[in-house]
Amino acid sequence: MGCDGGTIPKRHELVKGPKKVEKVDKDAELVAQWNYCTLSQEILRRPIVACELGRLYNKDAVIEFLLDKSAEKALGKAASHIRSIKNVTELRLSDNPAWEGDKGNTKGDKHDDLQRARFICPVVGLEMNGRHRFCFLRCCGCVFSERALKEIKAEVCHTCGTPFQEDDIIVLNGTKEDVELLKRRMEERRLRAKLEKKTKKPKTAECVSKAGVTDDSAGPSKVKAGKPEDADPDPKEKKSTLASRATAASGSASGKAGKPPCGTLKRSIADSEESETYKSIFTSHSSAKRSKEESAHWVTHTSYCF
Repeated sequence: MGCDGGTIPKRHELVKGPKKVEKVDKDAELVAQWNYCTLSQEILRRPIVACELGRLYNKDAVIEFLLDKSAEKALGKAASHIRSIKNVTELRLSDNPAWEGDKGNTKGDKHDDLQRARFICPVVGLEMNGRHRFCFLRCCGCVFSERALKEIKAEVCHTCGTPFQEDDIIVLNGTKEDVELLKRRMEERRLRAKLEKKTKKPKTAECVSKAGVTDDSAGPSKVKAGKPEDADPDPKEKKSTLASRATAASGSASGKAGKPPCGTLKRSIADSEESETYKSIFTSHSSAKRSKEESAHWVTHTSYCF
């Protein structure tokens, strides 16, 4: 069949060789990675977030993805590692002053140059177009070029001054090796967080149980170890203590003012510093007192009748 009419076939038409591997245009791939959302495939617009693997997303798309609880999610594999909004970091990007955007394309007669980046490195000034390696800090979200971090070595962010560690540096749109390293760090970080939660739970339970035990044991221990004054004294002892306190108070007041104040207890004339003749006038003096044998039975109980 075929090869009639004087046609001469060539070797590559008769012998089928291996298929050529289709090469992806690098420029188109860079434009897709750095200008479009990985989840919704829309143009990146602020607020822009990045995951722990270094992929760029629109924050609205991530929220919609988390709220969508259907079994089949569009492009779910690209964000399967994002389980909550805490797994992404909002980026602080520096605008490129040379990028015009859609300002001059109002009439539709201007070509939108996607090769010019919208954002640049605030330290070195390199454009964030994929030709230079960029990374962000997970603790604060500031974005820098890798060259800036290597040239200016510091343990503090260059723009906001937040301290960071090597584990906080995440490469944006890195190679396969970078993604594997970031994935390993992400799993270790999440495992560490789970272990910390498990260790915190029994500690809180122990604190609650100890507090309950101390509250229960506080009642009897206070009664046993309390002072003897807390217990109810005998009525005789109570009266004696009250009398001693009253005399002490009256003595201190008389020492200061010279005369007993109103409302204080009366003290005998024998305790005063007056002369004996003056003391003998009062009935409380020893000379005015008589024994029961000397006093008559018919005398009324008055201090002036003897």
